[in-house]
Amino acid sequence: MDYSTLLPEFEQDVDGVAFDLGSLYQRLCGLSDHRHRRGRRYELAVILMATLLAKLAGQDKPDGIAEWVHLRQTFLIDVLGLKRTRLPQAMTYRRVLAQEGLAAELDQLTREYLLNQPGAGQSVQIALDGKTLRGVLVTNQARALHLLAAYLPEEGMVLMQVEVGGHTNEIPRAPEVLKVLDLQGKIVTGDARLTQRALSQLIVEAGGDYLWTVKDNQPQLRQDIEQLFVPETCLPGTSPVITDIRTTQTVEKSHGRVTPRVLTACSLLTESADWPYLQQVFKIERRNLKTHTGELQTETVYGVTSLTAVEAPPARLLRLNRGHWGIETGLHYRRDVTLHEEAGRTTSTALGHVMATLNNLVIGLTIGREWTNLAKARRFYDAHPDQALHLLLKQPRRTL
Repeated sequence: MDYSTLLPEFEQDVDGVAFDLGSLYQRLCGLSDHRHRRGRRYELAVILMATLLAKLAGQDKPDGIAEWVHLRQTFLIDVLGLKRTRLPQAMTYRRVLAQEGLAAELDQLTREYLLNQPGAGQSVQIALDGKTLRGVLVTNQARALHLLAAYLPEEGMVLMQVEVGGHTNEIPRAPEVLKVLDLQGKIVTGDARLTQRALSQLIVEAGGDYLWTVKDNQPQLRQDIEQLFVPETCLPGTSPVITDIRTTQTVEKSHGRVTPRVLTACSLLTESADWPYLQQVFKIERRNLKTHTGELQTETVYGVTSLTAVEAPPARLLRLNRGHWGIETGLHYRRDVTLHEEAGRTTSTALGHVMATLNNLVIGLTIGREWTNLAKARRFYDAHPDQALHLLLKQPRRTL
């Protein structure tokens, strides 16, 4: 089948591959390949291109990637101008993509390439959260591979990702993630594990703001906030002492559940609490009612932020808190469910990290552009590999 009508649109490099300057393919050609030159049958950029094309089309494991590429090898060999008449086997993908150092370069490439797209990086919120890759089964290690990512929930884009040894190691690695980002005007959100004084100070002094949840890892801060929001008992003829209280409420109905959320904010701990650049504290009360069974679940969450009451009234604080969990649905869920990340099995942390980064890149290439449903995008690119190739070889133009 003749898939491609694209070749006349591109310039060509010395190997005959058609591409745009600034395209993803051109950037992949700049990655370091530590294999001995004499033993290379396929260039690293070609292997990465084939992997991305197969991933865009719905394949996630090396066996499936190799088979998908093999079934289209006449088309790919012609379009990519390859001298060999066969494309790599599954073991070649495993071996080449497991190179030490490749994952870190790919993480940097992903950030730079996605931020160079039209309109990219304009959203304010950066969600910081970790994910364990349970499919990476490392011999003689008690923990699976764990990655900490900075993510733009509104754009479906991973800005940076680093490997950490486990949940507890997110704290020392988080500054490494944030220091490579432009935090001017950004709001960094995270769960209670990342609620740390040094991290809060770093963010504000870099020109950004933070919004954290607070749990028992900061016991004094949590106790101070909890006591602040205890309802006052007023004697007859007296008024409440604490008057700096602001509240908002939302009600969400979906999937047979009714979920009211009430956020209450206060600025009274700004001077008394020993927390860098603290401007507001808040409490979120959530009730989850299952309409069919009548089962009721309640939850109370506390938080802190460097945003002032003018910059972030209660309604905005609640949106930011809820927006943070877009990293679960927009990134972690898509990688696990649509891209089958946890279904993979490898004993190589390097390979596991590279595949996770390629998953981030697939999401960034589709979600936030013309697609909102990743599974639907993959079905389209499976039927139209020429369009997937166009995505990798053509540089999107910024609109003026």
